[in-house]
Amino acid sequence: MVDTLARFERYLRSERQYSPHTCRNYLRELERCAPLLREQGMDRWQRVTLEQLQALLAKLHRRGLSPRSLALTLSALRQLGEFLVLCGEMEQNPAKHLSAPKQGKPLPKNLDVDQMDQLLSLEGQDPLVIRDRTMMELLYSSGLRLAELVSLDLADLDLNERQVRVTGKGGKTRLLPVTTTAVACLKLWLCCRPQPLDPDDGALFLSSRGKRISHRSVQARMAKWGMEQSVGARVHPHKLRHAFATHMLESSGDLRAVQELLGHANLSTTQVYTHLDFQHLAEVYDQAHPRAKKS
Repeated sequence: MVDTLARFERYLRSERQYSPHTCRNYLRELERCAPLLREQGMDRWQRVTLEQLQALLAKLHRRGLSPRSLALTLSALRQLGEFLVLCGEMEQNPAKHLSAPKQGKPLPKNLDVDQMDQLLSLEGQDPLVIRDRTMMELLYSSGLRLAELVSLDLADLDLNERQVRVTGKGGKTRLLPVTTTAVACLKLWLCCRPQPLDPDDGALFLSSRGKRISHRSVQARMAKWGMEQSVGARVHPHKLRHAFATHMLESSGDLRAVQELLGHANLSTTQVYTHLDFQHLAEVYDQAHPRAKKS
């Protein structure tokens, strides 16, 4: 079982090009499942049955796992099943037709434009302050995921054209525009960016130790600035991506364009992710619908 998971992790990283964060989550879920499946007499992943997986999910549900956590567990099991089928070690994926409990889709509280201005009005010439403001400006400028921001290299920037090349989920690449403000911040950061420990490391954002900045460091620094800038809400990277999408959609109303910018494969994801308040929808409706216009 351990050997299978090791091969599966290499497959996720090299073939599927999943982020380290996603790989860790999948492996953690599968390692949690393994002892529970052993209790049912399963000694190899290749021999697991649909009935065993159903019993496993039921047991996890009774232990109090939320629908969201169960959905992640099921996703990991499905991906493992697909991998074993691809390797010819299983005839069919037993997790393919399993469904997780329905879960609500609560939207995070959005940061309005004034809150974003307050958050991004960092002052000072300290390199860490310049770096942090640049990261936040870029997240808000182009709607990046945290993993996309951390993995950026110097070669991904084209400041003359105000563009950044981003590698998203599944190794898909997209070219995104960058605001004038973010470009100015990037130029400042490049002037004070320290030399990396590894001369061949082309990471755009470095830690104080000269290494590519980690996910946790970005999260911690943004939470810190959210409190120091008195934004009035907990700040994290995903919230800036959400603010980007919401503000773009409220201003343009172009759902398809926002979908492309965010790198969403399905439009339904964008519809949930980027909500419009009802007042805005009502205004668009009144202006657009022939029967809604007053004579």
